[in-house]
Amino acid sequence: MGEHKYVIAYDVGTTGVKTCLFQIGGKLELVKSAYAGYSLYILEGGKAEQDPDEWWAAIAKTTKAVLEQAQIANDQISAISFCSQMQCLVLVDKNGVPVCRAMSYLDNRAAAQHKKGITQGIKISGLNARKTITSLLTLKAVSASVKDPVWKYQWVRENEPERFSRVHKWLDAKDYLICRFTGEFTMTKGSAYSTFMYDTREGREGWSKTLCRMFEVDMAHLPKIINASDIAGHVSAKAAEQTGLAEGTPVYGGGGDAELIGVGIGAVEPGETHAYIGTSGWISTVTEKQMVDISTMTAATMGVQQGRYHYFSEMETAGKCLEWVKDHLALDEIDVYLEKKHVLETLEQKYLSLYDYLCEVIERVPAGSNSVVFAPWLHGNRCPFEDANARGVFFNISIDTGKSELIRAVIEGIAFHLRLMIEAQERKLSLPDKIMAAGGGAISDVICQILADVFGREICTINGAQNAGAYGAAILMAASMGQIPSVAHAKSLLPEYKTFKPNKSNKVAYDRNYSVFCSLYKNNKESFKALNQI
Repeated sequence: MGEHKYVIAYDVGTTGVKTCLFQIGGKLELVKSAYAGYSLYILEGGKAEQDPDEWWAAIAKTTKAVLEQAQIANDQISAISFCSQMQCLVLVDKNGVPVCRAMSYLDNRAAAQHKKGITQGIKISGLNARKTITSLLTLKAVSASVKDPVWKYQWVRENEPERFSRVHKWLDAKDYLICRFTGEFTMTKGSAYSTFMYDTREGREGWSKTLCRMFEVDMAHLPKIINASDIAGHVSAKAAEQTGLAEGTPVYGGGGDAELIGVGIGAVEPGETHAYIGTSGWISTVTEKQMVDISTMTAATMGVQQGRYHYFSEMETAGKCLEWVKDHLALDEIDVYLEKKHVLETLEQKYLSLYDYLCEVIERVPAGSNSVVFAPWLHGNRCPFEDANARGVFFNISIDTGKSELIRAVIEGIAFHLRLMIEAQERKLSLPDKIMAAGGGAISDVICQILADVFGREICTINGAQNAGAYGAAILMAASMGQIPSVAHAKSLLPEYKTFKPNKSNKVAYDRNYSVFCSLYKNNKESFKALNQI
């Protein structure tokens, strides 16, 4: 272990950035952190956009804040890096200025481009056979979702030709921020893979001319590919002035949330699985080979460790459902009521936030939420079924149902969908008896226990699980700077784990509700289509 170093890791999420100042020593010590939010613009026609200038403003604000709070000089920061949301489409001009707002991974406007580009002709699992086979042979995955960035790229070309004519490079969210810090146009391998224009075959790694030609992507728009552990550039004088960092500070490539949150919770060895509950949610298992299951929309994405992949199943809205609960079941436009009592009159000093109070409330509701079942598809779904038209459902509400049951049902519904994805992964892999949990949902003991009970597996997590992405970026920097031998030693830097064992007395209620949950999409698929098809 070398001398202690300070680094800054930016956890760039869907609704805000958390900027974490770490000291790397015997353990990773979170010295200070600051959060700033920004907007997610949900618009008609399936559009979901973000303003990159808002990302940058949040980055600048929080960087200055952590430096001021920690009372350390900016030249003591050894490096900065990122853990970021993925599959954003950020099209920039030659000066690195976006030609339009960033299109989020939630954006599903490009239904016509998706239909034309991958669903016509002779088909395999509903996809064009030739394009599917070529994609699988090239990168062991296929751009099968309407939300994949290539279809949005084509949407801009077809619908906004003037803007498209100014495009210089196609970037992802963190790669745009790296450009803003350094002036360099780069993309890490993980982000390149998630464009589905990348050749993963040994000896051929890089942008695929075949895929770009097949999906009508201009290769001149694709930036230089770097490793997650590479220095992408150095903080420019302009970025230094705006953020408070020292000019020349190294900027590492970093990784996407799908790559680094597992690292930040210590899921780094083959066979280790973690569940994530952030704005979105997923199940991810470390593998030593690429694999794909088109029928469940599950594929092994690239990891930041050489020869490691993440067999990855994603749901679009997980923690977003909890936010919906806060906004519409607790904080509504009338007032704040639960159990017919005014919350502000009943909250005690021990409740640090409304989420703490909500968790306290649902702990008093029995497992199974008195037979209320919730489906968490507030903005469509991706795995194990792809349907942009799917929507949330409360099922089996009775005259006696109260808000407390509804709130618990939402959390159980998230857990049920994660279980659905676990079972989808078990078609290809043997998953462990212990699953790690990360994300904001994992900081709640109540939620972790619900996960353990619904999965029938032990759940383990760390204090600070909501910062797993930032931990992952910091661990990657630690390995790159020689502070630890490799990312495989991640656990040596992390806090101690705490474990939650399944409560077998809840199994009957959960298994009953889960069987109903599994029928909700099949029984309502056509109704979703009738109500929501773009």
